[in-house]
Formats: sequence, C-alpha cells, structure tokens
Amino acid sequence: MDLAWIITIFLIGFVGSFVSGMLGIGGAIIKYPMLLYIPPLLGFAAFSAHEVSGISAVEVFFASAAGVWMYRKGGYLNKSLIIYMGGAVLAGSFIGSYGSKFLSEVGVNIVYGVLALIAAVMMFIPKKQIDDKPLDEVTFNKPIAAVLAFIVGIGSGIVGAAGGFLLVPIMLVVLSIPTRMTIATSLAITLISSIGGTIGKLMTGQVNYYPAFIMIIASLVAAPLGARAGKKLNTKILQAMLAMLILATAIKIWMDIL
Repeated sequence: MDLAWIITIFLIGFVGSFVSGMLGIGGAIIKYPMLLYIPPLLGFAAFSAHEVSGISAVEVFFASAAGVWMYRKGGYLNKSLIIYMGGAVLAGSFIGSYGSKFLSEVGVNIVYGVLALIAAVMMFIPKKQIDDKPLDEVTFNKPIAAVLAFIVGIGSGIVGAAGGFLLVPIMLVVLSIPTRMTIATSLAITLISSIGGTIGKLMTGQVNYYPAFIMIIASLVAAPLGARAGKKLNTKILQAMLAMLILATAIKIWMDIL
C-alpha cells in the first residue's frame, strides 16, 4: 500500500471523525459512502460494502470514545438516557451486525439508504423550544426511548454505523432532548452501540485491519477537535448542518441503488 493510499484513508477518517465529534453521530454516515466511493475514484482498489461496514464499525468505537471524553464535563451527558437507550441499542446492534453476513452487497446498501432517508425526514420536522429547557430538568419517555433504540441498533448493526445519525433526530424530535445534551449523550450511546457492532463484525470476519487501524488513528486526533468546535457553534447551526448532511447522503446512496 503506497503513501497516497494511506493519506486518502487517513483523511476519510479525519473528516468523518471531526463531524462525529461536532454533531454526535459516530461519523459512519459520512465515512461509509466516502470509503465506498473515494478510493476507486482515485484509482485505488475498491472496498466491498461488507468491508466498509466492518471498518466503520471498529473505527466508530474510537471516534465516539474520543468525543465523549471531550463532553464529560458540563452536565451534557444524560446518564438515564444512556442506560435506557444504550442497553437497547447494544442488543440490537449485535443482532444486526451478526445477521448482516446473510445479506447481499445490495441488501446492506438498501438498509443504509432506508436509515438515512428516515433520519433525513425526521431532521426537517419542526422542533419545539427544546433548548430553553435546563439540562437538570430534562425528562423523557423511557419505554419509547428503549424500543426505538433497539430498532436503530438492528439496522445500524447491519451497516456498521452505530446508529448515531438516527439517534440524534429521535432524541431531538421524539424525546425533545436539548441539542447539546443530544449530541453528547448520542456519542455515549453510539459508543455502547459500537461495542455490539464491532464484536459482530470481528466474529464474522468482515474487518479489514490495516485501513481500520489508519482510520482509528485519524479518529483519535479529529473527534476531540470536532467536539470542541461543536461546543462553540449555535445549536440551530448544528441542527441545520446535521440535516443537510443526512439528506445529501440519503440522496447519494439512493441514486446508486436505483
């Protein structure tokens, strides 16, 4: 593998992990299509959809951990939400990641496309004045949170995405969690989810270790930088960035499927 290939994989991991730390989404929603399309575009060998989902699953674990570390102070992490949604998404992600070996390449891409489309629609639903709520007074519907997290876990486990890009709109729109608490808590839940996804991908031999290692290094550098930037940006800007990012990805993946 030459230097240009290493730099390409590193930059894909860096960009995805920076956005991960800033928006609380794990970063796979960006890294998945980038890993799928950029290497062959530059003349390198293409990864298969299964290889991409395996690399993403492992790398998202480290990106999420680095982002959570930056948000550990300031009351942004909702422990109750992490327990209810984290436990449910972990169980779902293990089932999804293990079951993904029975899907075709097209099947994996379709699951990813459906998840991205649902997330995009949710992000454009008008939100209540969720950011006016004091962080220590935030409440949510526990059964709904657990059920939705379990469903997200199954789908995200299939594509190795850890589900952050779906958890964020669910927490904002359905559970009415303030934006910065959503970003920080989503990263923590994504970290838990990625454990199940990573184990499932490793057990089924879907991880290409060399590019995964390069992207892990990139994530440890970029995710804390993204989290620092996310703390300073206006919450409306953060929501708009996430909405446009998810929409663009959904459009791209469905154009290729169809």
